[in-house]
Amino acid sequence: MSSYKTMLGECICGDSKELIKSLENSSVDLFITSPPYPLINPKEYGNKSQEEYNDWLLEFIGLMIPKLTPTGSIVIDFGTSYLKNKPSYNIYSFELLVRMVKELNLNLCQPFYWYNPSRLPYPSMYVCRRKIRAKDNVNNLWWLSPNENPKADTTKVLKKYSKSMKKYFKKKSPADTTFQKNKGALPSNLLEMANADNKSQYLQACRKLGIKYHPARFPTALPEFFVKFLTDENDFIVDIFGGSNTTGYVCETLGRRWKTFEMSREYVAASAFRFIRDINNAQLCYDTIMNSNIAVDISQF
Repeated sequence: MSSYKTMLGECICGDSKELIKSLENSSVDLFITSPPYPLINPKEYGNKSQEEYNDWLLEFIGLMIPKLTPTGSIVIDFGTSYLKNKPSYNIYSFELLVRMVKELNLNLCQPFYWYNPSRLPYPSMYVCRRKIRAKDNVNNLWWLSPNENPKADTTKVLKKYSKSMKKYFKKKSPADTTFQKNKGALPSNLLEMANADNKSQYLQACRKLGIKYHPARFPTALPEFFVKFLTDENDFIVDIFGGSNTTGYVCETLGRRWKTFEMSREYVAASAFRFIRDINNAQLCYDTIMNSNIAVDISQF
């Protein structure tokens, strides 16, 4: 089983369902993940069909619940899709949300929405060709927990004040107590984050070596928001569909312990490029992980 470890975490190649079972109960402060989307035409990284998707994913979530700490959370990113040969929205993520709440007794703490302005027009048939649908640039993110009041702190994810608010604070009189100036503005549940990073060390190394990079990657800002919002330093975070291991990289930079699980040996080995000190060591790092059956300490690279 290929894997590698860093100072704070470990990326493991294997069946997530079995790897979740290996986690200690009440140990995980945050599960955050982006499962393979239920597409009409499955991708090479292993999408389930639209018909079987919810039953498949619900089983994973059921295994995750006992692993959470008493104040732990689950955040899941759901991509949008349309029904086959119809300009009708697939409501799978809403159906799954109802089942998670009703069948697994999870609380929907708050829905979030990821607006990706750099996303290509989708669905192209109805947006670009027939022009009967607007561009679909928003993913659903469900924040859930068995606890009605899980750990959370919005002061860790404050935004910069807008120009109008800066002018307001500059001109407001001492008697005006409508708004108090803090270190920043409170965030909303609409997260605008472009997924257009083409210069990361991960992508540079993949291109340099001619290695296929993961086609569905988180922007680092997305897991970073929830890791800051829902966890403290040295907390434990797990991503059960690791992909290119953006989650692990974010946790490492923020001082959180982490584990990520990924079925593809190639994706696991390539994701180590995010952590190596010298990109010139990428090939040696990749080959070492691919040919090892123990966790490779990548600090040597």
